[in-house]
Amino acid sequence: MHDIWNPWHGCVKKSEGCANCYMYFLDKMRDKDGSEIYRTKAGFDYPLSRDRKGSYKIKSGETIRVCMTSDFFLEQADEWREEAWDIMRIRRDVIFFLLTKRPERVAQCLPEDWGDGWENIFFNVSAENQRRADERIPILLSLPFKHKGVMCAPFIGEVSIRKYLETGQIEQVICDGENYDGSRPCNFDWVKLLRQECADNNVTFVFCGTGRRFIKDGRLYRIESAGIQGEQAKKSGMNYMGRPMHFRLCDSWGCPIPEEELYRPYFREKCETCGQRPICNGCSRCGKCGA
Repeated sequence: MHDIWNPWHGCVKKSEGCANCYMYFLDKMRDKDGSEIYRTKAGFDYPLSRDRKGSYKIKSGETIRVCMTSDFFLEQADEWREEAWDIMRIRRDVIFFLLTKRPERVAQCLPEDWGDGWENIFFNVSAENQRRADERIPILLSLPFKHKGVMCAPFIGEVSIRKYLETGQIEQVICDGENYDGSRPCNFDWVKLLRQECADNNVTFVFCGTGRRFIKDGRLYRIESAGIQGEQAKKSGMNYMGRPMHFRLCDSWGCPIPEEELYRPYFREKCETCGQRPICNGCSRCGKCGA
């Protein structure tokens, strides 16, 4: 996927949301051990890769999700993180989406020139249930980031974050059900509660998917297809666009990049039915799907 950067791979399970980790599942399918942590070879410098014309493959304004097969603030990755920060410092024209279950480690892992935060970093914490929301979101609010969000995925328990949303610091909340072996149910009542709290505070809410086990009106639905999960999430009408986020992206000289020169996602017709579209980087037009 063109919107993912994995500078390292492998992780240590941290909390309830990790029980059925998709990375561990997929690694096991390849006869690999998900707990083996290593710096990626071909992928480490991905944001700096260029095409044959010498232009960056990742365009100005794109959003890149970081460490989707690990955790950016994993202790075992301390020796590689500074170099990863260097890459994000060079690509000040790209938005880097950071997600962690380890916010307690973040303050000690920031670059020396961090100040009150970089404009191109969107920092998020996982909050799969109320316990982890109350543990991690207060730390999120205390950290020096210009853009902050919460991801309730896998959504395995009712979560209320109204008091945190009322601070005005959180710009986006994402929720998604669970997939792969042992998937735990996601209850539509939890989704509606969280959505209402976001709408009341004008915070963007994105319901990406139902997960494989979805409860609605007391009935358990088994939805094996990820595509159908996204379609059902979209049909639910839960997505809510709150106040817009403004990332002040700059070129290599530090000059602001005009809005009209930034990347615009390209979507195909089938993308209209996907719940994840509001946060998707769009189609890369690679041709692999035959479309």
